[in-house]
Amino acid sequence: VQLQASGGGLVQAGDSLRLSCATSGGTLRNYAVGWFRQAPGKEREFVAAVHRMGGSSSYADSVKGRFTVSRDNAKIMVYLQMNSLKPEDTAVYYCAAGLGVITSSQRSAGAYPNWGQGTQVTVSS
Repeated sequence: VQLQASGGGLVQAGDSLRLSCATSGGTLRNYAVGWFRQAPGKEREFVAAVHRMGGSSSYADSVKGRFTVSRDNAKIMVYLQMNSLKPEDTAVYYCAAGLGVITSSQRSAGAYPNWGQGTQVTVSS
């Protein structure tokens, strides 16, 4: 499955952005989808994930309460709503998808074989 993340941009601290993750020619219905980010000079880190069944989600502590991951009803798109953005949220954000991702693995980048190109999010202070 080919993925494409979009919706990034340059915003000020406290602003909101909504990132979208889309797949071409199919649906993400059966996939767990994770969002990860990588800031310059830092390792890629887990941000949020939504499971394929029932849409249960999990979040990194650093974004909990500010970010929300969701699917649309047709399970075609996955979104990451980011509120109260902080300068430390600045990074390239990636969406990733995988089949059969178990809950205990959904925070691991290695659980997702399918990755899209990232979208840059820059938060100014």
